[in-house]
Amino acid sequence: MKTIRDFNPKDKTILIRVDYNVPVKSGKVTSDLRIRASLPTINYLLEHGAKKIILISHLGRPEGKTNPDFTLSPVADTLRKLLPDVKIGFYPLPEKGAKAKIPAEVKIALLENLRFDPDEENNDQDFIKNIIDATDADTYVQDGFAVIHRAHASTDAVKNFLPVYAGLLLESEVKNLESATKNPAKPILLIIGGSKVDDKQPLIDKFATKADQIFVGGKIAADGYKAKNPRIIVADDFDEDSKGAKLDIGPLSTAKLAGLITDAKTVIWNGLLGYAEDPAYATASTITAEVIGEKPTNETTTIICGGDTTGFVEKLMEDHPSLHYSLVSTGGGASLEFLLGKKLPGLEAIQA
Repeated sequence: MKTIRDFNPKDKTILIRVDYNVPVKSGKVTSDLRIRASLPTINYLLEHGAKKIILISHLGRPEGKTNPDFTLSPVADTLRKLLPDVKIGFYPLPEKGAKAKIPAEVKIALLENLRFDPDEENNDQDFIKNIIDATDADTYVQDGFAVIHRAHASTDAVKNFLPVYAGLLLESEVKNLESATKNPAKPILLIIGGSKVDDKQPLIDKFATKADQIFVGGKIAADGYKAKNPRIIVADDFDEDSKGAKLDIGPLSTAKLAGLITDAKTVIWNGLLGYAEDPAYATASTITAEVIGEKPTNETTTIICGGDTTGFVEKLMEDHPSLHYSLVSTGGGASLEFLLGKKLPGLEAIQA
């Protein structure tokens, strides 16, 4: 995989696909973890003489229409706070055939939400070429791991016009996920939670012979998931509400899982173990995150993936900065498809 270390950024205008699909409330970014995750790539390119950096991203699902609820303007405000010594501008998507009006002194230009135009998700070549021409970009860097499983204009069609390289965040994601699929250290533990069996069964099947243990919790277990494979352990005690609904795995199953985590050398966790939106039923997920996060990352590989799970762990890390993981993946669907061995258009564009 070609990375930003494989070319000289000096005097180049570099188009970077980032993942700034972050939570925003009342015009403010409420978690800047994904923005901070992009800074190593941005700083590397600036330190190595990049002339200008053009950042492109999506936010939410505006369905191809301009919608102020999904503007990236709050992200630009957060970037300015994170990079106070760099001149940063925020600009609309360029009109067809028009040059983007970015002053020379601006080092980083963030463009408006790509998905305000339906041609982004349509993988339209003219759409991305117009952005390239408008900004005079001469090199493309893919650092939005969360979108590499999408065949969109900014992940796929872009390869037809610019040389493509991986950013440092994408490189880290791929390396850590590869470590869990190619000769991982044993014992291997896969932890499965969440609510939809159909979403999780392919991952269970993929690791049925690879993992030493698979632990199943969440609503899947509460609904009576059954497994004939002796390697698969299904939670069998639960915390219930006043109506008898099983909303978290119970103390016995949680203790059993904690022991499996302690013994494992490779841990992959996808899916919360209870209805963690309610703190009363976040106990098992919290204990699991803490036990995994206390393992030494120089001796074990610990991977957190899936949107709800990573969001939960990211919030916990804000309150408990001593917790560390090999990877808290920024890509929900992308990380799952990678683990399943599926083709990822954004990754293939780099390897082309």
